[in-house]
Amino acid sequence: MAEPHRRTPHLRRDGTWVGASVPRREDPRLLAGRGRFVDDIVLPGMLHAQFVRSTEAHAEIVSVDLSEVRAVPGVVAAYSATDLDLRDVTALLDRPPHEFVPTAMPVLARDRVRYVGEPVAIVVARDPYAVEDGVEAAIVEYAPLQPVVSDTAALAEGAPLVHAEAPRNTLVDVSLFATEGIDTIFDEAHTVVEVHTKTGRQNALPLETRGVVADWDDRDEQLRVQTCSQVPHQVRTVLAQCVGLDEKQVRVTVPDMGGGFGQKCVVGREEIAAAAVALRLRKPVKWIEDRRDALTAAFLAREQRYAVRAAFSAEGEILALDADVVCDMGAYSCYPFTAGIEPLMASAEMPGVYKLPAYRVRGRAVTTNKAPTAPYRGVSRPQYVMVVERVFEKAARALGIDAVELRRRNVITVFPYKGVNNITYDPGSYLESLDLCEQTLRDEGWFSRRSDDNRVIGIGFSCFSERTGYGSGAFAQRRMQVVPGFDISEIRMDLDGTVSVTTGTLSHGQSHETTMAQIVADRLGIPYDRVKIVQGDTDRITYGWGSFASRSITIGGSAVAAASVKLGDQLREIAAHLLEADVDSAELDGAGGVRVGDRSLSFADIADVAYLKAHLLPKGVGPGLSATASFDVGGDGTFSNATHGVVVELDPGTGGVEILRYVCVEDCGVAIHPQVVEGQARGGIAQGIAGALFEQVTYDDAGQPLAPSFMEYKVPTAAEIPDVRIEHLETPCAFTESGAKGAGEGGTIGAPAAVLNAVNDALRHTGVELDDTPVPREAIFRALEKA
Repeated sequence: MAEPHRRTPHLRRDGTWVGASVPRREDPRLLAGRGRFVDDIVLPGMLHAQFVRSTEAHAEIVSVDLSEVRAVPGVVAAYSATDLDLRDVTALLDRPPHEFVPTAMPVLARDRVRYVGEPVAIVVARDPYAVEDGVEAAIVEYAPLQPVVSDTAALAEGAPLVHAEAPRNTLVDVSLFATEGIDTIFDEAHTVVEVHTKTGRQNALPLETRGVVADWDDRDEQLRVQTCSQVPHQVRTVLAQCVGLDEKQVRVTVPDMGGGFGQKCVVGREEIAAAAVALRLRKPVKWIEDRRDALTAAFLAREQRYAVRAAFSAEGEILALDADVVCDMGAYSCYPFTAGIEPLMASAEMPGVYKLPAYRVRGRAVTTNKAPTAPYRGVSRPQYVMVVERVFEKAARALGIDAVELRRRNVITVFPYKGVNNITYDPGSYLESLDLCEQTLRDEGWFSRRSDDNRVIGIGFSCFSERTGYGSGAFAQRRMQVVPGFDISEIRMDLDGTVSVTTGTLSHGQSHETTMAQIVADRLGIPYDRVKIVQGDTDRITYGWGSFASRSITIGGSAVAAASVKLGDQLREIAAHLLEADVDSAELDGAGGVRVGDRSLSFADIADVAYLKAHLLPKGVGPGLSATASFDVGGDGTFSNATHGVVVELDPGTGGVEILRYVCVEDCGVAIHPQVVEGQARGGIAQGIAGALFEQVTYDDAGQPLAPSFMEYKVPTAAEIPDVRIEHLETPCAFTESGAKGAGEGGTIGAPAAVLNAVNDALRHTGVELDDTPVPREAIFRALEKA
């Protein structure tokens, strides 16, 4: 394989747009406050919607009385599940009943509520104040049932069932891998270490909460839905099914969006209910989620429990890994990924960057009386990476080997590498990133400062890969009935030589208007500001799976590149004909034209013929300039990788953790826009630190949320997030059109493990080891006080 090389960000290479940190085209609009988000949309006669939500975690619905609601001044209508009669949302895996139990999620709860905040009725009024008054006037009578509020309670013998059809409250129970003879390996191993850990439930917390504006267009006979979703085509499909319309009668568009992080890559109930009411009333309806509902009733994530054993030889070679993974998925499966999203991800990819000869894993998704979960940036990888990295830390101490050296002996160095999990890893810089990260901290003097007896300083690392560019084949392995993967792009050149390009991916902060344009600009040889990117419109885009799983540049960008190449071939063919030359002698000149020897035609010249003088076109070439291409990553996708190094200082007086230094050495293949990559890494690291030290959604024994506001849900500020030094390595990907790998989730994946390892290193003299996140300040204080 080619050796990865250091990248110097912000410099344009060889006259190309890809690799240059050019000014981002979105910035002037967004920074000047000219962005257009869902809540900015105002339509004539628009009504406002809010939901009557369950106050019980688990109960039968005895009655829903909305008579007083309809009498509130300004209220236009109120509907329960019976009134709207909508189809349920059901996500499916093609697995046998003992492995997967589907759960139908009603748009509005009918006979039973299964978590606090579940929507029971929808109220619409002429203004946001009247609708809140209307919600307060609703009378819902419940017959409370015993709630199940933890994974251990859910799996206990005789526990109440959240869904009658799910025995032991288990929605998914799979054993994907079990190497023959693994028990013997453990029996004969020199050293066996164990890790038992639990990670806290989190909220993805996008700056913009969920929302929708829906209205019926009589002229087009179409339900128009403007929403902040990462997956507009999936919203269209499910919405059409729920309300009984043909898909052509539903148009979903996405304006500017203030973050998603996975919470918006599933189909929500509220969007469907609001659109159904707009259809019924033939009036525009807006629903904007308030922050309390966003914290308590939106899709959550992360709550997982691991019990892991690992076997090592005397020389430090990892021999086997045996894992039991339990994921608390809340009350329902999310659409389209199902409750299998987290246990299947963890089970399939846990070996990560290490050469693991033997592997056994059981993954379970349990249902509880809490808000349902959805993918959140990283999807199980922050958790299993933390577990595996804790394994290496414990093994290093047991074997008397430096923890970084132990990693060196075990990371994959020969590629392509087919793992024990039947996944083939493409070339990466696992060892190189580890070495550079450690050397950077040594050069900065942190290892010597760690020995200062007057300070409690620890250094921690995490070494990991990020599987990106999941194609249809990779998703099919999960046996999803709905199989994401490919992307389609259409490109059109206008008379002036500018181009418009569609992408089925969707920007919610990743600068697609710039990065996709850079890809097109390189393929056609035009300035990137002459490229318009069209996204987030189900009527204008043939089909798209949206943005999640770091697929936008790897798959969406590859489709855009392929379509651009096709258009370039059309331009070459027409120019060669007009210049009476062989097409093989025609080439794009890099200045917005086609050159044949010392003669050339501009794109505008060619477009003039293609649109206005079609009789001059070559035989067999139709008028116009457009092309369509699709792209789907074959095999197992591609793998970015990184190593994170963290220096922390503990406060003996409070147990507080201060991060003194953070170094990230990342390799996402070819970086289309290095500054955007750095922004993705820094933002992801901030979210990873939040999960490691601060954020956690908790409940009392009755299933009532205990963090309904930012007073209780601890979100870090800029004061708690350190400056991050980022070093780039570049191992180009052979499977994507631009050589890029995904960069969206790596920061979040690596941070919890690195922070937790640093905290434990600081506690190395106390005899205390912490394996759960968020790290409890009280436990640190007690350990330091005792020491």
